[in-house]
Amino acid sequence: MQEIKKEIKMKYKKILTGDKVVVEVNDLKIGGNNKPIFIAGPCSVESREQVIETAIQLKERGCDVLRGGAFKPRTSPYDFQGLGEEGLKYLKEASEITNLPIVTELMDETSLDMILEYADIIQIGSRNMYNYSLLKVVGGVNKPVLLKRGMSATIREWAYAAEYIAAYGNKNIILCERGIRSFDSYTRNTLDISAVPIMKQETGLPVIVDPSHGTGIKSLIKPMSRASIASGADGLMIEVHFKPENALSDGFQSLTPDEYLDVINSIKTLY
Repeated sequence: MQEIKKEIKMKYKKILTGDKVVVEVNDLKIGGNNKPIFIAGPCSVESREQVIETAIQLKERGCDVLRGGAFKPRTSPYDFQGLGEEGLKYLKEASEITNLPIVTELMDETSLDMILEYADIIQIGSRNMYNYSLLKVVGGVNKPVLLKRGMSATIREWAYAAEYIAAYGNKNIILCERGIRSFDSYTRNTLDISAVPIMKQETGLPVIVDPSHGTGIKSLIKPMSRASIASGADGLMIEVHFKPENALSDGFQSLTPDEYLDVINSIKTLY
């Protein structure tokens, strides 16, 4: 048995060793010594007007990548689940108007070809971090993957999830700390900023932070964004909606475009 374990360790060596990985998306370089990148957009794509208007306003305010969910995993089966391919088409149109690359979530293997057609970055959401079959699949594609930390995942489990993707051939991975569940219920999640330097050291991958899901409280997004960049984060992912009061999902934690600009301006002195 000991000989078998030794042989396995010799055959399968860790891929993400801590050497710096720079992920390229169009003209953007994410990670390494490059400046932080800013990903923003609505939680879910709700209409053509909503996503295009939000994208135009974000572009004017310095956003680098447009986010938006066409397929939404929701805790309640009665919540808005997204527009599917129709939503992807709206995202693509917004991308063509603003020249912003798109990141959107892949829910399952059956949607892979569709997502590949529209997205520039494939997001693996918190609920799917443990979906090792899906991690293997995106390991075989030639597009960057944004891997969100599982809502209850340890740092080691998160690192192993990234290793799954890399082991199947794709090292273009961007990690996203989005908060974890803890005993405290004041915030939506507990934002683990210490994970930023740890994961950069352990994997070498770029690490961004999502303070919107990490706190769920609008007033905390600005200070947590500043803290994230100060900790060495390679970027931020923030929920922005041109009319948050009308949002079908996560409106309570979504910033307006002007509130978003205030956050961006507040961190420019930190890098």
